[in-house]
Amino acid sequence: MVNRVVITGIGVVTPVGNNLDEFWSNLTGGNSGVGPITRFDTTGYSTNIAAEVKNFNAADYIDRKEARRMDRFTQFAVTATGMAVENAGLDMAKINRARAGVILGSGVGGIETLEEQHKVLMERGPGRVSPLFIPMMIANIASGQVGINFGLRGCNVTTTSACASSANALGDAFKVIQRGQADIMISGGTEAPITPLAVAGFCSMKALSTRNDDPTGASRPFDIGRDGFVMAEGAVVLVLEEMEHALARGANILAEITGYGASCDAYHITAPDPEGGGAVLSMRWALEDAGLSPEKVDYINAHGTSTPLGDKLETMAIKEVFGEHARGLAVSSTKSMTGHLLGAAGGLETAVCALAIQKRLIPPTINLSEPDPECDLDYVPNTARQADVKVAITNSFGFGGHNATLVIERFAVERNI
Repeated sequence: MVNRVVITGIGVVTPVGNNLDEFWSNLTGGNSGVGPITRFDTTGYSTNIAAEVKNFNAADYIDRKEARRMDRFTQFAVTATGMAVENAGLDMAKINRARAGVILGSGVGGIETLEEQHKVLMERGPGRVSPLFIPMMIANIASGQVGINFGLRGCNVTTTSACASSANALGDAFKVIQRGQADIMISGGTEAPITPLAVAGFCSMKALSTRNDDPTGASRPFDIGRDGFVMAEGAVVLVLEEMEHALARGANILAEITGYGASCDAYHITAPDPEGGGAVLSMRWALEDAGLSPEKVDYINAHGTSTPLGDKLETMAIKEVFGEHARGLAVSSTKSMTGHLLGAAGGLETAVCALAIQKRLIPPTINLSEPDPECDLDYVPNTARQADVKVAITNSFGFGGHNATLVIERFAVERNI
């Protein structure tokens, strides 16, 4: 018998809100977090818009001296973890810290620190590079810092699988608890990629939307006019807990994770499999892991990045997995509002699924004014929808062909599948 794994807390630092109420209100209100880039001068860039975190001062959440020793992506992670722990009502003095761990995902880690210290090296020489450069830059440091700050001595790992990073992190954390190796896992993702070099790299790939004159309309998944994704930053962290442990302490259980599937396209470093085969496998394996037939799923939070090829192929994969039921599914892409948080996207979208189940409300896909004829499912266009969502899945697909799918269900002590 495997352990059941529930979600008991969520913390958010995002382009649409730095607390759970604001986050959910903006998502369900169809409010975009995209605007002009303010973090650096975008003169000469083909794209000068992004979804930045607003009104974030790390010193409001973390000791000022300690915050200066963290890259922005780590600041986000520590802050979101504090919020998630509070939301879960966890008394850290009462938990067994050896049975509480951390798995966070990040695609690029401390790239801002990397760029800053490379500039120091080039302009001032090797002797002036900060001794904190390496521990601030390495991608695992967010997980490590969360473990340090909260005294969590269990499994501590970082997953780096591009845009699937935090979905893989949550899937791995789910399995750690399911196997009986932890009571509590802090999991999700964090990313701070809005930097000169990172944005330039994505611009050179022609992966980003260039709808600079219409920032809030730039991310338009499944629309015929989509022209690329909008880069975003932030962190979303969830508290995962073994069911009996959560019940014993009287936790407010938000939802249950019941399935996880991961696959590889084995096709190309950036382009998705033109047959959608990897996405099909991850969805099928997640449903198989959960012991569910496709007809049980009510809602899919799509990867839906607003790229011409990606949205079409995800639609194709959904049809392959769900058959006729695909027409009865609600599918939405919250990236239309949040932008694409890269390695943190899966964490954000798992939180969205849990909230959609709990609140019986599906966030919309905004900016869907003229659907692509090849994207012909129900994408909950432009307006949130009341719905009795019992089972949701979320997809995350990353460069390198990484695919991850999670199944989230409404919690009941006696699970009826």
